[in-house]
Amino acid sequence: MSILDIAKIGNFVQVNLELSKDRLNKEIIDAINVSSIGKISDFKITDGKGIGVVLQLSNGKEQWFFEDEIDILDENGDVIKKFNDAKDNNLIFDILRKLKYENKNKISELLNPINFFLWLVVSFKDIF
Repeated sequence: MSILDIAKIGNFVQVNLELSKDRLNKEIIDAINVSSIGKISDFKITDGKGIGVVLQLSNGKEQWFFEDEIDILDENGDVIKKFNDAKDNNLIFDILRKLKYENKNKISELLNPINFFLWLVVSFKDIF
């Protein structure tokens, strides 16, 4: 589930300062220390794949944050549980992440179709 599925412009979120303070200036850090609650004013594509949010902070300034640096709040001010992407919950992807391929030196190992298949799967796992 994406942040776009559970958050809308105008929703309130809580900023986790520990995850983001290394890239923020003093004025923004001071505003977050006063109140870590911000209002979503826009969404922003962060790296061609991730989604970030632009927040209006307690001092009126706007700052963008990565989606993992914030917690979305419900109407009561409680944190909504974060959901991982569907592919992160997929058993096949969990298995693929644990696969390791060791280089083969013997010709018989190189020609073994099982070793080739293992190499192929490990090579493509980062694409998905």
